[in-house]
Amino acid sequence: MKKNDMWKRARRIPVMLITEGLCVGLIGGFIVLLYRVALTFAGNWLIKILSYIKGNPFRCAVWFLILMVLSWIVGRLVKWEPMISGSGIPQVEGEVSGRLSQNWKRVLPAKFAGGFLCMLGGLSLGREGPSIQLGAMAGQGISRALGRGKREEKFLMTCGASAGLSAAFHAPLAGMMFAVEEIHKTFSIPILLPVMTASVTADYIASHILGLDPVFHFQITEYLPQNYYWLLILLGILVGVSGVFYNWGMLKAQELYRKIPFLKETGRLLIAFLTAGVLGLVMPSVLGSGSGLIVSLTKGEMVLGMVVLTLVVKFLFSAVSFGSGAPGGIFFPLLILGALLGAVFAMTGAEFFGLDPVYINNFVLLGMTGFFTAIVRAPLTGIILLFEMSGSISQMLSLSIVSVTAYIVATLMRSEPIYDSLLKRILKADTIVHDK
Repeated sequence: MKKNDMWKRARRIPVMLITEGLCVGLIGGFIVLLYRVALTFAGNWLIKILSYIKGNPFRCAVWFLILMVLSWIVGRLVKWEPMISGSGIPQVEGEVSGRLSQNWKRVLPAKFAGGFLCMLGGLSLGREGPSIQLGAMAGQGISRALGRGKREEKFLMTCGASAGLSAAFHAPLAGMMFAVEEIHKTFSIPILLPVMTASVTADYIASHILGLDPVFHFQITEYLPQNYYWLLILLGILVGVSGVFYNWGMLKAQELYRKIPFLKETGRLLIAFLTAGVLGLVMPSVLGSGSGLIVSLTKGEMVLGMVVLTLVVKFLFSAVSFGSGAPGGIFFPLLILGALLGAVFAMTGAEFFGLDPVYINNFVLLGMTGFFTAIVRAPLTGIILLFEMSGSISQMLSLSIVSVTAYIVATLMRSEPIYDSLLKRILKADTIVHDK
């Protein structure tokens, strides 16, 4: 009889996991939806604040004082719960692999508040890493509320990570693929079905409130002719090398901050917030995640020189923001940098080598995919993500060529995937703290 009961329960496990994946998708998706709405308000308030203080020295001084207060608050949050620092994706990977431990009751409120304040301050950070961590912590909370074991908790955290990315970017397929390819690092039906359920559920919740429009609103009016496909190899090499440099730059920024002995959490964040304040006065387009840059870029509002300048400043500001340990992701800003790289490549071709300017938007999309692949080393996720975020399926072949080329280049240059490097640093820092 006992054997029969065990067999029946074993057969019910896939159904139970799917049901629990649905619960994680509902709760995690709702939390990330709230986070996404909060960040939208923060971005809109920042625009209004910058417009209000423009040209008024007294108001500018008050804003800089507010930025100092924001950096102090975020610094206290990071000190209270160190696991909210940075993207959040390495922390989730570390816990799923059994090398880290997080407390969902602390991470959820601290990450939510910290990410909101960083966006209000204008730091060059994205919503995707925090969304994935928030979703994963929702999965952990549900698992512990149901009294599940460690193995099942990892499954539900993977479901939550999938729901987080899905709700953040209206990308259910990419959410599922990223969770399996990058977080869980295992393809199997028992994990795939609950992850897919969570991802689709979270996307339904987000799209029901925010609408079905893709994240990037730009048109690709022409297919890239195959006689231009040799350019895809060159673009893949460019974004592959650039992705390696990006990884080096982000890690170097962290090192430089930590080499200054008197800088603690708040001191590092103060530098990032004050840098955002200065850029808000002289070049506000680089603040925040940078979604407005895509609009300007794809509408032809930027000339080549301006695109190059924006690319350099956005990269440096992203390094200053992320290196400070602020709670926020690199996912969206790196897509913006990839778009700028693709635009520089195409605009140079149009200006000096006769490339038809009608294909510039194609290369913007291709640049994002290749740059993402070189940095994260998740080519399937990159291809699917950009297809879902742009709503364009016509570029699948060209996206694949650029992604594979960028992947090969980054691998040959022996550049470790960014999230693997970040996880190693977190584990090293965690070991040092415990040793003390």
